Amino acid sequence: MLLKRVAQTTYPPPPSGPVTRTGPIHCPSPPQPPEAPMQAAISAKSSTNRDQADSRSATGDHVLGQYIPLLYHYNMLQDEDRVGAFQQAINLLVSPGMHVVELGGGTGILSSFAARRGARVTCVERNAELVACARGLIRDNGLDEQIEVIHQDATEFVPDTEVDVVICEMLHVGLLREKQAQVIAAFKRRYRQAHGKKLPVFIPEVSILMAQPVHQSFDFSGYHAPVPMFQAPLLDQPRTTDFASLSAYATISYDEPIPLQFQVQEQLTAIRSGAINAIRFVTQNVLAVDMSKEQAITWPNQCLVLPIGSPFDVSKDDSIEMAFDYSAGGTIEQVAESMRLQVA
Repeated sequence: MLLKRVAQTTYPPPPSGPVTRTGPIHCPSPPQPPEAPMQAAISAKSSTNRDQADSRSATGDHVLGQYIPLLYHYNMLQDEDRVGAFQQAINLLVSPGMHVVELGGGTGILSSFAARRGARVTCVERNAELVACARGLIRDNGLDEQIEVIHQDATEFVPDTEVDVVICEMLHVGLLREKQAQVIAAFKRRYRQAHGKKLPVFIPEVSILMAQPVHQSFDFSGYHAPVPMFQAPLLDQPRTTDFASLSAYATISYDEPIPLQFQVQEQLTAIRSGAINAIRFVTQNVLAVDMSKEQAITWPNQCLVLPIGSPFDVSKDDSIEMAFDYSAGGTIEQVAESMRLQVA
């Protein structure tokens, strides 16, 4: 299994500027609770299918970010792993009487979980179609007394009163395409200006970004087509062979400064001999930590596999250089064009 529920409760602090990695980076196995090793149950459906959403333009309202068309929200609503993990985290952190803000609220389902816990909820959504939809669904679910849906760009929103918990699920593998980093960074800046230095609790708490060189089969019924592809977050993929351990190139704590640029250059060691033709990107999100159970509530994004232009052979124990450079919220094309993978 690729991603496990981690039990660690502290994380390395993220840098305040661009993430630049120039040495080997390891993603250590987190400590396990006594006599209670955690076995994740992350199934093939444990990701949003928003990766199929419209990306017609590199700029404007039709890019992913704060704009996920209503058509694709069905896929997110039926994703039981995503919805269940967020509900569990919200149930853990939200108490009656709290003020909860959801940034990029979509259909309002995550806001509904906070309202059912007795919170007053402000749900901020930029897309007018989704605002109308969320208001109707919230009313139909009998929660319109507790949830206010505000039609506004989340990067410009400032709450009128202090907030206890902020929910923001604009997550995509590698923090690509969507504007999670920009939205939370803007919220923190404006919130501190209005309400002081103390920040709310964020859901998710942490995102861990990882990558590794792989061999990916791009054979489709005898037709060779090396194209970008998404995978369920599972270790065992019948068409994928890993050639180095997963390397964590950024650990993003959302209550700390959030990097908006990732400049990565790493030296990895080949764990087998064979041909390398792609890089696999993996993202694990820690939504909340249940201190009483010494468990983290986690949700992984789909993995992203990007082919390289010049596949090459390696021998076991060879040193592999892996490099890429992209902006948070950037395009998959930006990452693909920057990738460099070779025997060091």
